Amino acid sequence: MSLLPVSDAKNRLLAKAAPIARTEILPLADVDGRVLASDLAARLTQPPFNASAMDGYALRHEDLGKAATILTVIGTSAAGHQFDGLVGRSEAVRIFTGAPVPEGADSVLLQEDAERLEDGSIRTGYAVRKGQHIRPRGQDFAKGDVVLPAGTELDFARLTVAAAMNHPEIEVFARPLVAILATGDELVQPGGIPGPAQIVASNTSGIAALARAAGAAILDLDIVPDDRAALTSAIETARAAGADVIVTLGGASVGDHDIVQSTLVAAGMELDFWRIAMRPGKPLMVGSFGKTHVLGLPGNPVSSLVCGLLFLEPLIRKLASRPPLARESTALAKVRFAANDQRQDYIRARLSKSPTGELLVEPFAKQDSSMMSTFAHSDCLVIRPPHAAELPVGAPCPILLLRAY
Repeated sequence: MSLLPVSDAKNRLLAKAAPIARTEILPLADVDGRVLASDLAARLTQPPFNASAMDGYALRHEDLGKAATILTVIGTSAAGHQFDGLVGRSEAVRIFTGAPVPEGADSVLLQEDAERLEDGSIRTGYAVRKGQHIRPRGQDFAKGDVVLPAGTELDFARLTVAAAMNHPEIEVFARPLVAILATGDELVQPGGIPGPAQIVASNTSGIAALARAAGAAILDLDIVPDDRAALTSAIETARAAGADVIVTLGGASVGDHDIVQSTLVAAGMELDFWRIAMRPGKPLMVGSFGKTHVLGLPGNPVSSLVCGLLFLEPLIRKLASRPPLARESTALAKVRFAANDQRQDYIRARLSKSPTGELLVEPFAKQDSSMMSTFAHSDCLVIRPPHAAELPVGAPCPILLLRAY
């Protein structure tokens, strides 16, 4: 089987993915980052009354002339404590921000524009525009208005308006369930004591974090030994739990000790493709059990994370009805890049800025796919397309951002 270009592999994977239809109703406090499953309409009008936008005096516009005017202060309206009387001719009510404007008043005079007299009345020579400093009833939204349509991703601003619309609970799409299983007799959990030929399993932590950030719920199936019966049992557990995506870590090639692919196929998985024209990450495997997607990620930690960024993250975001992340950008090369071969390279690199603010990129000298510390200190991955020509210093090159910079 020939190596599949990265873009073709990603397109084939996402073409078979559809947003999940399952929904759930959750408390407002638990829906940050979730996607609305139905239109969210206001359950009340906001503001529910004409409200003062400033501290001052509520009065009738017609009572203010060009000359100094004296008005009798007949009461106070504060937030949560309205004035129930009627403002008549040459009268005013002391009012505070957010308080209901009393009946009869149509404008608010700023407190600094009024002189308080000894008898409690006020004198002013300022004229105000009719309706000035008043927030009219329904200025923000009216009862029944659809303020947040279905498909909206909820964040701090949208949660605020959802609360203002008086919604204690929200219907959102369920998170895609991603089952993760690491494979290999050589692995022990973090905190364990590796044997003479063993290493600590690190991939699960990073892939799970990436999946959660994309919008997934995680089912951790632990470490599965190189045993077909144990692997088959783990696969059955994932399917019984209703996993939308099964992610295997390691063992996806077809060497003597790589049994993941053949065991998955024997369990009923339809293999779509494997072996991608990329570095690192060539052994990526993609298949499915019906609507359940299967991603076999490489065992090398950096290869696993690069494949997770390129394939798992966009898959989960599509299943979760979330838009793709815009990770692609451009920077200027700080060093020369050699011409590339037939595989698309993803080179770990650091970013900096020139004195004029241009984004500069410099790769790490060592790019071995087992070196996790280099990945941890990287700001981006430099993308070198297949058969790319030599890139001189100062030339623009495409990058994949790992975090905001």
